[in-house]
Amino acid sequence: MGDPVLDDTLLVDPAALAAVDTGGVLRSAATAGAQVRSTAHATQEAGVLTLSGHRPRALVLLRRPGASAPAAGMLAALLGVSCPVPVVVAETAPSWIGPLDVVVAHTADPADFELAEAVGRAVRRGAEVVLSAPGDGPVASAGAGRVRLVEPRVPVPPGLDLPRALAVGLLTASALDLFGVPLDPTLDPLADELDREAERDQPRHEPFMNPAKTLALRLADHTPLLWGTDPLAAAVARYAAGALATHAGVVAHADDVARGATAAGLRRALDAAAARHDVFHDPFDDPTGTTAPPVRLVLLATGEEDPEPVTLRRTGRAWPAADTLHPVDEIPRGTRHAELLRAAVLAHRFEVAAVYLGLATRTIEPA
Repeated sequence: MGDPVLDDTLLVDPAALAAVDTGGVLRSAATAGAQVRSTAHATQEAGVLTLSGHRPRALVLLRRPGASAPAAGMLAALLGVSCPVPVVVAETAPSWIGPLDVVVAHTADPADFELAEAVGRAVRRGAEVVLSAPGDGPVASAGAGRVRLVEPRVPVPPGLDLPRALAVGLLTASALDLFGVPLDPTLDPLADELDREAERDQPRHEPFMNPAKTLALRLADHTPLLWGTDPLAAAVARYAAGALATHAGVVAHADDVARGATAAGLRRALDAAAARHDVFHDPFDDPTGTTAPPVRLVLLATGEEDPEPVTLRRTGRAWPAADTLHPVDEIPRGTRHAELLRAAVLAHRFEVAAVYLGLATRTIEPA
């Protein structure tokens, strides 16, 4: 069986896309804003906002398979070194967990027995636990009556629940007053921005007007190198790599730009790819004989500063052949919580791009 072949005609034909997307994956991806709004309501009803005024010894983010790992990475990056309490990202509840700590956990798998054990350990030792999970199964039972349980209200296929995971973590951290500027408890600004990105990425829009389709076409038949120019962007890059693997079967390298640039083999691959774009390059003159997909570097940025000088400062060189994703046109500089909004937009754009690639290569199987 050969490698999946991209049928790019699908990306200009909404009817053909709908015919292929029998499981409604694109429609589900477009619910990101609705997931955030419904999660904000569910979080309030679960009593998460009553944590206000509580200053924990540590905020523990449990990283489980699925969306909880990238959500924890993004939240930890958002809180950063200025967070007034330690932020611990762990696979399970640490041995030192106790009544002074707050634990946040998310899963789409109600039968994650390792998470159930971690939740049970945390509640037995008196920690405050915020649990985002289905209301049935061992995970919810492990904390029954002793955790703040946030149940999903917008069902989505596996791999599309990052907005819910992120929203629960954001509202918990905000209730604990861990952000310098508190978040709106409704998360309406975040949901509105995700709705706007979903509209830009609608199947009916031509690729030149659809940033997710454009990104999908740029990544097609390449090995993506997704490098963040700031810690939050690096966390988004890791989520993007996971989304490409999940929905499109694409293997991507994701890292912080400074670490990525130290990989000598990747630097050589980038330089070789740049040389092949030279108008004088002979495509038949390939002494390596390699048939591997060429690399494509994508720089992600969420901060206020232009990513080009940041990248030059952090790596010591320019990357003229790189694509740069820095959504300052969508979220202008000076916007309240701009970094969070840009990160959410980039994560959603990569997610939808991965779905487009998965549909156009038939990697996403019919329902």
